[in-house]
Amino acid sequence: MKTVPSLVLVSFFALACLTVGGFCPAVWAQTIRDRAAVERIVSVDKVSVTDTSVSGEVINHSRNAVRDVQLLIRYIWFWDNETKPGSNDPSVSFYYNLPDEIPPGGRASFTFKPSQPLARTSGGHFETVASIAGFSEVFLPGR
Repeated sequence: MKTVPSLVLVSFFALACLTVGGFCPAVWAQTIRDRAAVERIVSVDKVSVTDTSVSGEVINHSRNAVRDVQLLIRYIWFWDNETKPGSNDPSVSFYYNLPDEIPPGGRASFTFKPSQPLARTSGGHFETVASIAGFSEVFLPGR
């Protein structure tokens, strides 16, 4: 009886694994997109700022539901005299997670209140920016 060399068996096994693996759909856990690509899917609109809160809407522009939407709320401090800024920059940032899934073409309102009040500092002003920090797009089979 003739035996098959082990190198041939290993090669056959490797080829079989690659062939079977080719039939599995590719799944990526995370995709990084630039700001323009993100805004084509989900964006922040109608942002209003008061002394104690930031409110607005998140719009889902895609044909798929989005969930786990995370906003980055930034309170950026601008000194009145940028050439001689103060020694303590009171800028601060927060992440805020939207609690619900947003259906395709849908909107979700949000209101964020910082856990602590902003620093009361003279010599400048805050500019508040709300942007998308992350989200999950839900792809259903057949779409």
